[in-house]
This record gives sequence, C-alpha cells and structure tokens, in this order.
Amino acid sequence: MSFFSRTILVVFFAFMQNMASAQDSSRLRISLLTCTPGEELYSTFGHSALRVIDSNSVSDMVFNYGTFNFEEKGFYVKFIRGKLLYCLSWSSFEDFKAEYVFENRGITEQVLDLSGEEKLRVMAAIRENAKEENRYYKYDFFLDNCTTRLRDLIVKNKSPKPQLPAVMPEKFRFRQAIHQYLDQNHKDWSKLGIDILLGAPCDAVMTTAQQQFLPDNLMIALDSTKNTRMVLSSQNVLPVENNFFSALGKSMSKLKFNLFEFTWFTPMVCFSILLLLFMALSLIHKKVRVLLNVLDGLLFFTTGALGILLLFMWFGTDHSMTKTNYNLLWAFPMHIIIAFCMNSKKKLVKKYFLFTTLGMTLVLISWSFLPQQMNNALLPVAILVLFRAFARYRKMQAGV
Repeated sequence: MSFFSRTILVVFFAFMQNMASAQDSSRLRISLLTCTPGEELYSTFGHSALRVIDSNSVSDMVFNYGTFNFEEKGFYVKFIRGKLLYCLSWSSFEDFKAEYVFENRGITEQVLDLSGEEKLRVMAAIRENAKEENRYYKYDFFLDNCTTRLRDLIVKNKSPKPQLPAVMPEKFRFRQAIHQYLDQNHKDWSKLGIDILLGAPCDAVMTTAQQQFLPDNLMIALDSTKNTRMVLSSQNVLPVENNFFSALGKSMSKLKFNLFEFTWFTPMVCFSILLLLFMALSLIHKKVRVLLNVLDGLLFFTTGALGILLLFMWFGTDHSMTKTNYNLLWAFPMHIIIAFCMNSKKKLVKKYFLFTTLGMTLVLISWSFLPQQMNNALLPVAILVLFRAFARYRKMQAGV
C-alpha cells in the first residue's frame, strides 16, 4: 500500500471516529460489572451491577439490583416464604469497589457498545426504576435476579436486539449449573441443603436465556453475541490479590469455629458414620434397648419434621423451585407422628413400619432414575430409615 493510500485510510478512520463522537452527545460510558464469587453462600454465584460514568455531571455510579434490607420487618419470614422484596440501589464506584477489595473478590468490567441514543434510553429506564414505587421487585434466584434484570435492561434498549448465545452445554439443568459453583468452592453442606430444598423444577433443562441467571454466563454471552457487537472493551478493574484488607476480611469471616469448614467432614462421611453407629448398636440392642428407642424416635421425628418443612416450601411459599420435591419419599411427614409410637404394639404401627420398609426399598432402587437429581450423601440416611423401619417391623412381628 502506497504512502498516499495509507494517509487516505488514516484520515478516513479519523473522520469516522469524529462522526461517531459527534453522534454520541450523551457523554455517558456504560459498562457491566461482573464480580467473582465470595466465601459466603449468598455470594457463591457472583454478582452483576451496572457502572455509569457521566462526563456531564462528573459522576461515576454503580446501579445494583441485588439489594435487600436486613432490618425490614418480618425479614426472615418473608425470606423463607419467597416474599422478600429486593430493590435497585446505587452508590459511587469507589464505595462499591471498596466492599470487594475487603472481601478479596475480583471485578471484570465490560464497556458496552451502545450509541448515544441507546445510552440515554438505558439511563431513562434506570431513572424510572429508581422511583420509589418502582424500585422493589420480588426476587427469584433463578428467574428474576440482579443479573437477569440488567440483561433485560441492556437487551431492551439495544438495537438491533442482541442474540445472546448459549454458554453452557446442551440440555444443561439449573441444578447442574449451581452445582458447578458449590463444588468448586467445596460447599458440600450448602449443596446438601440446597438439594434437599429444591425440587424437580430445578432439574429442568435451561433455555439459552435462562442460562444467563448466572453473572459469569451473562458476561460470556455478551462477549459472544452473534448479530451485533455488545462489548467495546473488557478489563479486570479489581484483580484478586493477597493484601491486608482481603486477609482481614477472610479472618473476620472465620472468627467462629466451624466444623463444616473441614473438607473431610462431608455429609457423606457424617451420614455414613451415623448409619454405622446405628448398625453397631443394633448388634447389641438388648444392652442398649432404651438408647435405640430414643435414637429411632429422633430419626423418625427429624425426617418427619423435614418432610413437613418440604411440604411448607412446596405449598406455603412463592419459591418457584421448591415444588414437586421427591425428597418427600424418604423424609415422609407422617414419620413425625410414628416417632412417638416406638414402643406401641398396635397393628397400625406395625403396618406403618412394613409400608415404610417396602416404600424405602422402592425409593433406593429408583434413586438414580427419579425425575429429580437426589444428593447421594442422603443415601446413608435413606438406608438408615429402611434399616430401622425393618428392624422395628421384625421386632413387632416377633412380638418382642
């Protein structure tokens, strides 16, 4: 290419850049912030927020749809029932960043490729959302959260509408998606609790749009749009580092001794030990008959109480993923009543233990084929319920 041609090309690109600048008089820079996971359960899956730098007002603000008020009246009841309202909040970028510096969590910034008109539409939507009557919404972790709200805001105000691609394997399920984060962070006990509470809807195959409930997935999808460019540039504005503040944050989060922090003390280990303990006591049951009665009562009472909780989460809450829970097959609510009948001689109690024995046998046979992915750490518990129900039935059959 000749010198003259190169000169013409440089002048042309400079002209086009000036034209673009002239068309964008908004003087706004809008970017998506994607935060890495934290150590606490609520931060395990990361976070998303929107950063807006306004050269007109010389401001640098972050808008966050993941805010809730711990001091709200009836907070815990509303949280459990799925009625807790989240809201849009805002703060300076420096204040937002300081929190993540303290927690030693990284932040990736993607500057969005929006025209001046599109940026103004985004800001108009944010101002509308920021009104007191519009700030609050009913949060749903999987379907309507801090990330999906930002996704919808960006997609709605971008023209042409961006086609965000799938970023996870075909036929990937909600439960598999969250398991990736829980396994990576060695949160076996949290994983157990989540697997118990979340029912069959959590095993539905995600659509492409539903995959974007996770901050990392939205970040990757924006980088890979098919029909239009969405990201001008990307940078790591806060790397994860070992510094004084992050060390202090970690130390404060671990001030209390927590047995569950030991990686070897997994639910599978704990429940297997429990099963072996019951089996050992059963071998010498004549010497520890009273103790076995108490332990059996506790076993059936606990599983029954858990079953009642699962029924409540199914019918008494607004959570979308706690319906149709197959854990009720082993955590049967009626167990809580039979727990007080360990020494009963009634035929009804005898039939109940027989029914439980047969039912649990079928559950264990079909464990891997149920419409809901069961947590394998619960296998020792299911076996224990079967074992003790059968032992109780045999005892009553023998008339002991």
